[in-house]
Amino acid sequence: MATAQPFQRLLLATEHTDFDSGAEALALALAQRCGLPLAVVLPMLSNAEFEMLAPELALKADAETAQRIQALQAAARALGVVLSPRVRRGADLAAEIVAEARTARADLLVTRRRGKRSFLSRLLVGEMVTQVVAHAPCSVLVTPRATALWRTRVMVGVDPQAPDAACVAAAAALAAACQLPLQVVCVAAGAAAQTQAATALAVAVQAAQQVHADVRGEVVTGRAADALLAAAVRCGADLLVVSRNRPGAGARARMGSVAEAVTGQAQGPVLVHVAPEAAIP
Repeated sequence: MATAQPFQRLLLATEHTDFDSGAEALALALAQRCGLPLAVVLPMLSNAEFEMLAPELALKADAETAQRIQALQAAARALGVVLSPRVRRGADLAAEIVAEARTARADLLVTRRRGKRSFLSRLLVGEMVTQVVAHAPCSVLVTPRATALWRTRVMVGVDPQAPDAACVAAAAALAAACQLPLQVVCVAAGAAAQTQAATALAVAVQAAQQVHADVRGEVVTGRAADALLAAAVRCGADLLVVSRNRPGAGARARMGSVAEAVTGQAQGPVLVHVAPEAAIP
């Protein structure tokens, strides 16, 4: 990777289960490659009543968490990564992760795609992760269990009706830092939307080329998530970048249906871009 890095403060959210293995490996690899320290938050379900009525179970949970931290520290030492773990206890794991991202002033949060509580459901993305992405104050890198650091191509999706210039700029900066080509893809819902999509694509490509020299663009048609996933496979992209839903005034924060579908079905990691000024309290 080049010297200039688009992210400087990395935060890994993990419970150190099998479901977190991909997120842990990717976060450690990214920290090692970029020469950055890695902050880690381990959220624990806890409440005062539980700790009072079942102190032995609380002690057991603490001991298990200490073992998980030791394992993470050993993995970090093997890669020469400086690790800063922190345990956060609460009744809402997603809220604790988001709170730590704010405290750590993270600009990239790395987390798993699904966990044990959502594995048996039909959810594409775990409930906890969906809430983390919806409320995170920074971009979120969502990873499947089997994943690797991107090495081939970065692809960014553009909504022709609401193009996110900051998302395109972030994808271009990341591709430039990684010395990888950038594919800009704009999805037209049908033939009638081709002109609008072509215009949005031209603007996005021109903006991306101000940051990175190796940029290509294409307009595809179909349902947004399906079209983006197919385009990623076709161009060989091993990192997808999409925007988080931007709710209007008074609207409930949410991940966004396209972002959720892409994140849940992508073969590799997906970066959900969140501009700092778009952070939701």
